[in-house]
Amino acid sequence: MSALAPSTANPRQAACQVLLRIAKEGGFADRLIDHELEKGHLIGPDRGLFPELVFGVLRRRGSLDHILAQLVDKPLDTLQPQALTILRLGLYQLAYLDRIPESAAVNESVNLARETVPRAGGLINAVLRNYLRRKDGLTFPDPAANPAASIAARHSQPEWLVAQWLGQLDFPEAEALAEASSRQPPLTLRANTLRTTRDELLRLFTESGVSAVPCCHSPHGIQVEGRHQIPTLPGYREGLFCVQDEASQMVALFLAPQPGERVLDCCAAPGGKATHLAQLLANRGELLATDISRTKLPVIREAAQRLGIDCLAVATVDLHRPETFPTGGFDRVLLDAPCSGLGVIRRNPEAKWRLTPDDIQRLAAAQKAMCANAATMVKNGGILVYSTCSTSREENEQVVQDFLSRHPDYVLEDLNGLFPDHRELFTAEGMFRAWPHRHNMDGFFAARLRKL
Repeated sequence: MSALAPSTANPRQAACQVLLRIAKEGGFADRLIDHELEKGHLIGPDRGLFPELVFGVLRRRGSLDHILAQLVDKPLDTLQPQALTILRLGLYQLAYLDRIPESAAVNESVNLARETVPRAGGLINAVLRNYLRRKDGLTFPDPAANPAASIAARHSQPEWLVAQWLGQLDFPEAEALAEASSRQPPLTLRANTLRTTRDELLRLFTESGVSAVPCCHSPHGIQVEGRHQIPTLPGYREGLFCVQDEASQMVALFLAPQPGERVLDCCAAPGGKATHLAQLLANRGELLATDISRTKLPVIREAAQRLGIDCLAVATVDLHRPETFPTGGFDRVLLDAPCSGLGVIRRNPEAKWRLTPDDIQRLAAAQKAMCANAATMVKNGGILVYSTCSTSREENEQVVQDFLSRHPDYVLEDLNGLFPDHRELFTAEGMFRAWPHRHNMDGFFAARLRKL
């Protein structure tokens, strides 16, 4: 049987196929998981186990490989990809999933190997049983001798990324961030205030047996407990909410558009912030959502239609090509710039194993150019909010500092004074910094810039 067979009724085999496909072709785990579930081959508890295995192995791959390196007598990169993936799946079940019996984790891994890589069955059986014998004696790097390596191995993060975090946070906080970035994130929704209120949405969920609580900072946000298929949640078809992390919701709140204004959302796909801006405009005014990809624009339109938004138009714009820019000034402009996504690796764990420090430098250079170009579309006295879902200073504070050094007609506004109820989210300089381990939000950054 091909390692990339199109579908299967076995959750472990389906997980193995998705993991192999991500390693070979790239792609996003959540989309591949949804595609597999839509086929309907997995039923009952297997529908929950399958995504747990895929996301679990991706989130914990660094720790799994650190352990495997002590159990396998040759370099892991010399193993067949299928064999290594099955070892990771089996070890993840043994090390992180209490509800699966050890015998089942081992036996199912061996059975999977026999179907896809028969010659590796003996190796997989031996390694996993060796783990059960030796698990209490496995070693990790000494935090005192090598803090970055210690955190990276224990909490499954690239060592270069941990070193970056240690440059911003002390050891306990960096470790807490690494641990939080390997956990399953919460499901956060934004109530569509054009059609309901947050309290009414919470009441609807309670009546439907869905447990949810209001977010701490966003007045429109709620966190839903448990796992759910979004379209099956009450109120989805009626457009009463959309999925959006609380940190992402805060960005539109900091732009604070007023009904009747002309607002531009650059790099708007898939439309979460754009539709939030429409809510804040009370569906009155002119909202233009742009993106470089023409194929992503229908996603924004569909989201706006479901939520009952009329004030939003879409257009293809390349922020590196001035001739594509919309004409005329805007009262407020949001640039949620393409970034490394280091703040959302708990949602997209496959990304952390692809990124390199060189990628951060390349992205920062592009962000500086896009910020400068977005600024040309702001009216005198208007507001530009620059944001990313990255934890990197290079993509955040350094981009803003570079921008201000080149644009004397702009000033940084202090969010501490403008939004005093959210001071715990702001830096001393007045920029927005959300951290998964501090705020139970995605890692986000935003700076509010006013054109003089």
